[in-house]
Amino acid sequence: MGVYALAFIAFSIDLARRSSAVGAVQADELSSPEARGAAGAASGGTTTLTRISTRIANDAATPYGRSSSLRVGVSLTVLAWALHLAADVLRGLAAGRVPWANMYEFAMTGTLLIVTVFLIVLTRADLRFLGTFVTGLVLILLGVAALTFYVEVAPLPPALQSAWLVIHVFVASLATGFFALGFALSVVQLLQFKRESLAADARAARLRFVATLPSSVTLENLAYRVNIIGFILWTFTLMAGSIWAEKAWGRYWGWDTKEVWTFIIWTIYAGYIHARATRGWRGSRSAWLAIIGFSAVLFNFGIVNVFFKGLHAYSGL
Repeated sequence: MGVYALAFIAFSIDLARRSSAVGAVQADELSSPEARGAAGAASGGTTTLTRISTRIANDAATPYGRSSSLRVGVSLTVLAWALHLAADVLRGLAAGRVPWANMYEFAMTGTLLIVTVFLIVLTRADLRFLGTFVTGLVLILLGVAALTFYVEVAPLPPALQSAWLVIHVFVASLATGFFALGFALSVVQLLQFKRESLAADARAARLRFVATLPSSVTLENLAYRVNIIGFILWTFTLMAGSIWAEKAWGRYWGWDTKEVWTFIIWTIYAGYIHARATRGWRGSRSAWLAIIGFSAVLFNFGIVNVFFKGLHAYSGL
């Protein structure tokens, strides 16, 4: 957690530098004779702000690929991931089983997979600007798990002594990793959409660092692709859970609270995919659906497991 915290600080410094760079570009543009003339000719300075946005998108964003704070942030994240992986493996060796049989272990493995998905996606697309969101989320979840859910290694309850524990829970954790990345992209998408809609408004200055990030359309497309993968994995989670339930309890579905919330999450993301395929529900509407979906995932983990009774009560131990 300490190394993740350092990575969070490094990524935050990068966002601060982005804001400063945007402010410098704005000051340079607005102080030039050409910009002053354009501002006087255009109502509300719309032309000037458009030129600023264009310059930022084409020129000012380029140096960030060589940003030292970004390199440090990614390096620290990789180091934290390696330590995280070692801790997870050692927990499994101490227990003599897979390390995701209770809330503490699931949080440990789930956050590990969130970071794993983030690092793997970085090899395909430059999403380092999400570092603050990802490391911040992992820090919060690990902190809650360490302070609230920690338990000593214990034998498995009879219902968990199955190969489906390896398959079902791991796939659910992996789906959560993709949903978390989709959530972060959707949050940034909303910020970018707001900045774009306020292009001629002074309030856009509050979102200056977002001007160096991809457009809201690009962010939406990335979030959609990531959430699609998460949805496929969650569908398998739902199916595998039913098969396991039949073997453990003699029925495929019993309207247990955990089962119901797993289906609710599946329904939300199914609605998100359907809405995203409908042009009228693109943009901020689809982003909010993705955010609601991940909020349901967190509710399922942090509230349903702890405060609701049912056959899955052992998951809160």
